[in-house]
Amino acid sequence: SRRGIRAGAGFWGAGGWLRGAGSGWRITSSTPGKSGLPGTAADLEKRKLIFGKNFIPPKKPKTFLQLVWEALQDVTLIILEIAAIISLGLSFYQPPGEGNEGCATVSGGAEDEGEAEAGWIEGAAILLSVVCVVLVTAFNDWSKEKQFRGLQSRIEQEQKFTVVRGAQVIQIPVAEIVVGDIAQVKYGDLLPSDGIFIQGNDLKIDESSLTGESDQVRKSVDKDPMLLSGTHVMEGSGRMLVTAVGVNSQTGIIFTLLGAGGEEEEKKDKKGNSLIAHLTTDGAAGANATDNANASLVNGMSRTPTKQQDGAAAMEMQPLKSAEGGEGDEKEKKKSSMHKKEKSVLQGKLTKLAVQIGKAGLVMSAITVIILVLYFAVDTFVVNKKQWLPECTPVYVQYFVKFFIIGVTVLVVAVPEGLPLAVTISLAYSVKKMMKDNNLVRHLDACETMGNATAICSDKTGTLTTNRMTVVQAYIGDVHYKEIPDPDSIPNKTLDLLVNAIAINSAYTTKILPPEKEGGLPRQVGNKTECGLLGFVLQLKQDYQPVRNLIPEEKLYKVYTFNSVRKSMSTVVKMPDGSFRMYSKGASEIVLKKCSRIINATGEIRVFRPRDRDEMVKKVIEPMACDGLRTICIAYRDFSSNPEPDWDSENDILTDLTCICVVGIEDPVRPEVPEAIRKCQRAGITVRMVTGDNINTARAIAIKCGIIHPGEDFLCIEGKEFNRRIRNEKGEIEQERIDKIWPKLRVLARSSPTDKHTLVKGIIDSTQVEQRQVVAVTGDGTNDGPALKKADVGFAMGIAGTDVAKEASDIILTDDNFSSIVKAVMWGRNVYDSISKFLQFQLTVNVVAVIVAFTGACITQDSPLKAVQMLWVNLIMDTFASLALATEPPTESLLLRRPYGRNKPLISRTMMKNILGHAVYQLTLIFTLLFVGEKMFKIDSGRNAPLHSPPSEHYTIIFNTFVMMQLFNEINARKIHGERNVFDGIFRNPIFCTIVLGTFAVQIVIVQFGGKPFSCSPLQLDQWMWCVFIGLGELVWGQVIATIPTSRLKFLKEAGRLTEKEEVPEEDLNEDVEEIDHAERELRRGQILWFRGLNRIQTQIEVVNTFKSGTSFQGALRRQSSVTSQNQDVTNISSPSHVSLSNALSSPTSTSAAAAGRECVFLMHQIYRDANSPSHSGLIYIALFPLINLCKTKQKPTHNSTTNTPL
Repeated sequence: SRRGIRAGAGFWGAGGWLRGAGSGWRITSSTPGKSGLPGTAADLEKRKLIFGKNFIPPKKPKTFLQLVWEALQDVTLIILEIAAIISLGLSFYQPPGEGNEGCATVSGGAEDEGEAEAGWIEGAAILLSVVCVVLVTAFNDWSKEKQFRGLQSRIEQEQKFTVVRGAQVIQIPVAEIVVGDIAQVKYGDLLPSDGIFIQGNDLKIDESSLTGESDQVRKSVDKDPMLLSGTHVMEGSGRMLVTAVGVNSQTGIIFTLLGAGGEEEEKKDKKGNSLIAHLTTDGAAGANATDNANASLVNGMSRTPTKQQDGAAAMEMQPLKSAEGGEGDEKEKKKSSMHKKEKSVLQGKLTKLAVQIGKAGLVMSAITVIILVLYFAVDTFVVNKKQWLPECTPVYVQYFVKFFIIGVTVLVVAVPEGLPLAVTISLAYSVKKMMKDNNLVRHLDACETMGNATAICSDKTGTLTTNRMTVVQAYIGDVHYKEIPDPDSIPNKTLDLLVNAIAINSAYTTKILPPEKEGGLPRQVGNKTECGLLGFVLQLKQDYQPVRNLIPEEKLYKVYTFNSVRKSMSTVVKMPDGSFRMYSKGASEIVLKKCSRIINATGEIRVFRPRDRDEMVKKVIEPMACDGLRTICIAYRDFSSNPEPDWDSENDILTDLTCICVVGIEDPVRPEVPEAIRKCQRAGITVRMVTGDNINTARAIAIKCGIIHPGEDFLCIEGKEFNRRIRNEKGEIEQERIDKIWPKLRVLARSSPTDKHTLVKGIIDSTQVEQRQVVAVTGDGTNDGPALKKADVGFAMGIAGTDVAKEASDIILTDDNFSSIVKAVMWGRNVYDSISKFLQFQLTVNVVAVIVAFTGACITQDSPLKAVQMLWVNLIMDTFASLALATEPPTESLLLRRPYGRNKPLISRTMMKNILGHAVYQLTLIFTLLFVGEKMFKIDSGRNAPLHSPPSEHYTIIFNTFVMMQLFNEINARKIHGERNVFDGIFRNPIFCTIVLGTFAVQIVIVQFGGKPFSCSPLQLDQWMWCVFIGLGELVWGQVIATIPTSRLKFLKEAGRLTEKEEVPEEDLNEDVEEIDHAERELRRGQILWFRGLNRIQTQIEVVNTFKSGTSFQGALRRQSSVTSQNQDVTNISSPSHVSLSNALSSPTSTSAAAAGRECVFLMHQIYRDANSPSHSGLIYIALFPLINLCKTKQKPTHNSTTNTPL
């Protein structure tokens, strides 16, 4: 076994007393293995107490204080804090020259003692604003993290596993599994705990998540019975006795090691400790092994279902209830989901835009500060010819600090810190709401990518159809029955054969149960096609259960399980006379080709020639398929017991069959699907059906769904024909050939998972169309993993989908329904629009605030909008606006336009027109108020006020008008495509209404009671009315702007475009090198620990044996090389004195490292020379390993200058 409990140790399981006895395992049965644990609460509790729960404690989330600390790291906030502290310090410092007339341009009379003492308020207010911003940011991060954990636990609760308790087969959440349980494992499962295989057939496991080896491992009760958590069942079924759960399982051990070693390793990372380098050097094995698996996957050689599985147990661990289960700590999860793609179009565009805006803001703020300082210096020292007196220094410094604060404020307003917040809120809100629409989003950005989808490749069964199979036609005994035949019309012998073939040759977990509600349909449990066949048995007034009781599952002699290559399933049973009988069922055209006989109308067997088969295909199978039925052929074959056939030579076994019957199974189209597909087509999304069914069945269903319309120019082809068309003479796939097919392709029938992957890759890589296609794919089978991973958005089926498919997906459809995909498109487009709305609003405020602060500072030597007021405006813009505009619910109208595509700029011409148009209105009014406002309102001018003068009504009116204009412009910002009715659906978004009214209320409080901290003076009612009136003008002005046709404004530039040039390198990077984030690196280390330990022991034993026998140790090294890594070749050179340790990972190239490397080789050479002395073998064994590993990390291939041989 892979890992043993010490010999002699044992524990009590449902299968009896389990002992580790030296060489192998044995189960001494005392309770029947069939009935499982009794399932009593006391027993389960005791087991959890002794052996632990199937739960890995998650990493502790970051505390609120840690998040506050992180928020404080923001550069602009740090600058503001410093400025505020300097301002505070100077306000308390009373310099001797304060009262000196000759100091500065202070006009004396305007300030009294009390006001001078209030100088500290501005600094304190800035600090208070900073605290507000930090708390809001930290709270958002905290709630975001909480949401991720909620999502994680939701995914974990969805994860159920089948166990046997008290002789009942029940499904329980994986966290409830205990040691001693008997669990049923089947194709597509992700094992939630370690266990021993006790009964089953043809079980193959993909252990690449632990070992990095992509080959499937065959398990059997006597040879390799250990099943490990975190591995995938790729074929077969069976039962396992659970031996270890939670932190004691293989996955748990790795996570515990990661948890314990995480902090130490981080410290070591900082020191650049060579041990880690060494670990990762060895670990390249895992990465490389699975990279190779990936390469072969693309060629259809391997069905390992992962891209994310690259050498890591990354998402594999999910069923173990753990927030780490996904990707470690939730922030890392976010990071990894961002890493997953150049896919997230929005992220790329936003990053580019934010950088552009940030640069512009920086330039503006720098110019502002420079102009203010120069103006002050020239005015004071040149025009007024003042001297710089030592006692005046603090006064001047205070002025400079004030200018600096204004500059920083301009920067704060210019930089859109609210963008990431808006994206997060929008995505998180959408994800939450999408759950109600049956979309469980696993990767946040999948939701936004879906809005750009241009193609959907959908399965047929269960997605477009109801997945409720019923047999409606049958061909038995040379008669084609268009409805279920009367059992009396079928010979008894044929009927018995048919019932046995269906009852025995299907998973015993598949059953038909009575309906839950009276008058309802019987419940189908398990594989739906098999349920349809079992239903057929019941319709023939027969029962399948007595047959199964007579031949229980453990008596089945051999099972060839269904897979995408065989497209059939066969079960062998031993007859009472010792002979064998094999029952087969599968796709009719495939099984019929293997039939050489058929049962006729009297129940006798007659010869079935190829021409009979052709006639049957034409007269029976094609008409059934044209009615949209799935055709299944049921057959059998008898074998003699002497000699017993070689069951492993499958081709000799699955031939020469006798056909019993062919049935046509109906799977009706879901009633809502045709409308959903019509919506997709109207929205510019092409729907393609990719199915394993017969081409006629697929075409009939595609017509019913509306995927194809008679008379259109489209392509329906089978997988075989598809492969013939896309491959050249050498059998290689050519992109040009795919480009000729995919634009017209609507139905791909009889396709394998590899075909699906090829098609998806072909569409994504195509350069035939101007926009790169964004492809969504649905899948439910284990083998759909590669296609789900390759697609921009992978949808897995929540009900019919296997664990492996769910792992590979981005979104899980909890109701398996195609119309839920349409809702995902709607939400995706809504996210994109929400971000655009927010940008339109924020950029208007940015442009106005920056220009006002800049011009005001340059002309009046003081910004009309003070630092604290700017921070309040920033709060409105960033936090509140992102909340208000990012939570707009989607509408059907989103589906009336085509996808934006990857190259469409984030800020369209229309939006740019709105931004500049509203900016013009706001700037005109603010400058009017600034320069002639005091005359209009007959109040004192606030311009050129001295340093600590009281707030003026003049500047308060400007601030208040500015905020009112933003509030009403927020309503305008709800529409970004030039619509006139900006109030449309406003009451459907209560959050928006609350925020607008709330902001208005807070603004009243600030103006009336804000006083000195907010630089506000209380306003009269008439002044308030004017401010609101000017604000309302925004709505009228919005209508004026909407009237101007955008097409006329050719000079307007778009912004936030993602160009093709930028896209390509990113795509390459993500496709080939797949960035590894911190969590994944940690998980790789976990995997490395696993197979290093395993291989280390094997190699050490070989080295000892090799040295004992005195032979060269190249064999041992070669063994290490083949197991551990294709990257670190330990090549064998003809002369035994040369061993090249070439290391593909970059090593330090410094002279000291090279010297150390040469030293290693020299020492090894010495040891090797002494190898023939038996007395040295122990020393050699001890010394050699550290040296080999040291050399691996230190040595870069060095060449002998004379012979140019690698040392």
